[in-house]
Amino acid sequence: MHREFEFRRTRCWRPLAVVVAALSVAACGGGGGGGGGDDAGDSGLTLWQQRTAQSDKLAAVCAAPRSGNDPYSGEAYPDRQGAIGDEQRWLKTYMNEVYLWYREIPGVNAAPYTAANYGSVPAALGAYFDALLTPAKTASGKYKDQFSFTYPTALWQALSQSGVSIGYGAQFAVLKSAPPRDVRVAYSDPGTPAAAANVARGAVILAIDGVGIDDNTQAGIDVLNAGLGPDSAGETHVFTLRDLGAASARDVSLTAAAVTSTPVQNVETLDTPTGRVGYLQFNDHIATAEGQLRTALTQLQAANISDLVLDIRYNGGGYLDIASELAYMIAGGARTQGKTFERLRFNDKNPLAQSPDVATPFHAATLGFDPSVAEGTALPQLGLSRVYVLTGPGTCSASEAVINGLRGVDVEVVQIGDTSCGKPYGFFAQDNCGLSYFAIEFSGVNARGAGDYADGFTPTCAVDDDFGHALGDSGEALFAAALAYRDGGGCPAGIKRAGGEPLRLLRSPLRENGYRRRPG
Repeated sequence: MHREFEFRRTRCWRPLAVVVAALSVAACGGGGGGGGGDDAGDSGLTLWQQRTAQSDKLAAVCAAPRSGNDPYSGEAYPDRQGAIGDEQRWLKTYMNEVYLWYREIPGVNAAPYTAANYGSVPAALGAYFDALLTPAKTASGKYKDQFSFTYPTALWQALSQSGVSIGYGAQFAVLKSAPPRDVRVAYSDPGTPAAAANVARGAVILAIDGVGIDDNTQAGIDVLNAGLGPDSAGETHVFTLRDLGAASARDVSLTAAAVTSTPVQNVETLDTPTGRVGYLQFNDHIATAEGQLRTALTQLQAANISDLVLDIRYNGGGYLDIASELAYMIAGGARTQGKTFERLRFNDKNPLAQSPDVATPFHAATLGFDPSVAEGTALPQLGLSRVYVLTGPGTCSASEAVINGLRGVDVEVVQIGDTSCGKPYGFFAQDNCGLSYFAIEFSGVNARGAGDYADGFTPTCAVDDDFGHALGDSGEALFAAALAYRDGGGCPAGIKRAGGEPLRLLRSPLRENGYRRRPG
């Protein structure tokens, strides 16, 4: 059987959720979240509470209740003893309340979705959730909802609040999924097992635990999956890889750990005959990015740059409010004052459509995501009328919102690289019994009302990702193309493969999404 690397978003328990799999795996997905509002209606409930008034009556009745306190809120878990059927009833009610396409939910018999049939309660609930998603497709043939997914609440909290996830700290990229496969390292986060082992950008993965990367047997596929997507801290796998520029291979033993992402990296300036250019690699819109972005943009402002190259080719999204902060820092207050960064559109019965938070402004100060920065701290301003943005298929959700939001206030966005993923949608994370559900709840449009990019943003200059140079190197293909375009040379020729397979990233589904905090 022909097998290849795929984006399979397992919505139940597998932390990395992207594996080597058979082509028969069905498409599915996940998204971001939006506004809230605390105004109480006639019922005495806030708009946020009205939103899930019916499902809240069924919530926290669990097949396997948690005990103790939530480590992030300090509050006791509300879970009570129940059965999987109770969780299914809650889920069906919840989806009918908040899902953007609730009218398109298929009629599904919940009875077969049991732990016995799926291996565990979370797996069964994840499969049932998948079955409730709209089967409709876009004009291009993509599923309209490629994004909704589930994720263990504890893992979601660790990643979104602190950038912590289980892995090695290396971002793997698939350039060719079918044998002969081509899997490489896109980058490694500092202070992680991968960085300690000098696993750097451009390294080619040749084998894992003695199994060649081209092995197409089911046993081989399972070994490769286990190595690329470790389930728990302490797992050790041996990678045979060839470093960039090396003539021979080497074996590297990597032990999975709770690693912390560094969302902002490689903040550089480059002097050119026509002015100073800033470069910034931005990988995740997570909470800790707030302080790192402020520091980076302050540095670039002090350097008096005339242009910015924003590298978000591997940025799958995250908090939309942080996207708003970044867009404000690029465009500045004069251009964004009183303007909407993103306006949210909910289904026709969602009370949040009445919320003042339906229109997200360009945030001029920090919102308190990052505890290292006081809430309300003023953000720096570059005041640019043009920005060069490096993108790829992994540029998704909140990252696309940066592009769309800037264009909404007439900032010229010159896009270099590949077409973005196409996700103008978002959601809130909704926990029930230890499983967080990410159901598409809204779409977003910019200040001009534009937001129809379900098939992604097409680049100004189409350029293949270049694994032969470090990120931030002015000779790296995307960065070099941006510099050439800036100097009036137009788009470089011959640097995009005809009919090449789109690059794919092996990562958590949370890194492909935009979401927002629950208000209050």
